[in-house]
Amino acid sequence: MEDNVVLTARGISMTFPGVKALDNVDFTLRKGEIHALMGENGAGKSTLIKCLTGINDFEAGEIHIEGVDGPVRNHSTRDAQNVGISTVYQEVNLCPNLSVAENLFIGREPLTKLHTVDRKSYNKRSQKIMDELGISVDVTQNLENYSLAIQQMVAIARAVDMECKVLILDEPTSSLDDEEVEKLFVLMRRLKEKGVGIVFVTHFLEQVYAVCDRITVLRNGNYVGEYPIAELPRVKLVAAMMGKDLDDLAEIKKEQKDFSKEAMEISAKGLSHAGTVKPFDLDIHKGEVVGIGGLLGSGRSELARCIYGADKAQTGTLEVGGEQVKINQPIDAMNKGMGMLPDDRKAEGIIADLSVRENIILALQAKRGMFKQLSRAQQEEIADRYIDLIQIKTASKETLVKQLSGGNQQKVILARWLATDPDFLILDEPTRGIDIGTKSEIQKLIVKLAGEGKSVLFISSEIEEMLRTCSRMVIMRDGQKVGELDHELSQESVMKAIAGGES
Repeated sequence: MEDNVVLTARGISMTFPGVKALDNVDFTLRKGEIHALMGENGAGKSTLIKCLTGINDFEAGEIHIEGVDGPVRNHSTRDAQNVGISTVYQEVNLCPNLSVAENLFIGREPLTKLHTVDRKSYNKRSQKIMDELGISVDVTQNLENYSLAIQQMVAIARAVDMECKVLILDEPTSSLDDEEVEKLFVLMRRLKEKGVGIVFVTHFLEQVYAVCDRITVLRNGNYVGEYPIAELPRVKLVAAMMGKDLDDLAEIKKEQKDFSKEAMEISAKGLSHAGTVKPFDLDIHKGEVVGIGGLLGSGRSELARCIYGADKAQTGTLEVGGEQVKINQPIDAMNKGMGMLPDDRKAEGIIADLSVRENIILALQAKRGMFKQLSRAQQEEIADRYIDLIQIKTASKETLVKQLSGGNQQKVILARWLATDPDFLILDEPTRGIDIGTKSEIQKLIVKLAGEGKSVLFISSEIEEMLRTCSRMVIMRDGQKVGELDHELSQESVMKAIAGGES
């Protein structure tokens, strides 16, 4: 290994059934550097980390660690820790009911001559570790008494005390506020000065440019490149992650309509949800399709969930159809004429072991309540209507929805909401992971629904599809609404806005 390099991964390849998750990926980490691992959803970041830490058994390639002869093949996280690789995840995997000191030394407690746990010793050593890292805590107090940020720092301190050479921080800031993030950065810089190599996985561009020295970008399981931070302006980073080049972006021209004269369907003022999305204003007129642009983790889905009541808003007001309403939970939103297609159709959308018919009538039945059951004939009539309307390919309306293709499952969830005849639809990644033909059908359906007077909030990672369907776009960055684009809606203007206004 070359001087100053603590870890190299070369030609790492990994296949899951039917999917090439990593294809000949390289990664180099130097001592005393903070190195961002960046990429959109499905880029391969988590898979690479799992290969480094012994969770995934990769098929090809080699990993080398400073001080270890020959390639390293970790088969467990313990193997990884033994060669100096530690990982701290977004969800702190420590024991909140134990003290800070007990968490630091769990599994490796110092013993007295009588082979009992030497609490005095580990309390003293724990306090010394915390003081050296500038973490202000009483190590005898239970971990649950401290904020999530402090808990993250305790997890990091534990990794450092286990003499890690490589510290992987996987989305450690996603649940922290600005002040807590800054405290974490102070700790990261201290560790950097001690020579620890830090791999920082995050979706927040601001944080990358605040604390990192280098960036490695992955896209669709492939290595795009490694860049010193000073040589990669934000707009170029966004282009690298999304696979676009500003020089050859095709303009998409379409007829512009002025919606300002139409009735207001949704008017949000100062809505927010602590820890996920900062206060935002948003107006959507009748028949308007408004897109939310931003990288994964920018707050797109969180903004939508806040409007719909899936995450209860902590501040602000919401008007629906000109009437101020309180949306405490999704059923309140449904009763006000809203519907929401979530981004994770498997976890939050389909009920896998129910039929196509049962899945389609689910939201309408919930809206009617348990005492107004739809008859079997009504259910069949509704299912037949929407199977035909949006061309759901299924052997029968009684086929289990889990037996359908991903695109047809997506259509079933869309049919579920259309059956409630909503005035306002939130569509979060409605075309992700489906074939081009089905994608085009859904885009046409969105435009058709808008033409019939329905309002749509449309979230997609694909800029082209939003330009085809949206009359206006809201841009999100780091949990905050940072702007709106209407007349100057183009690939270039959207990507510059996402990147932070840089050319």
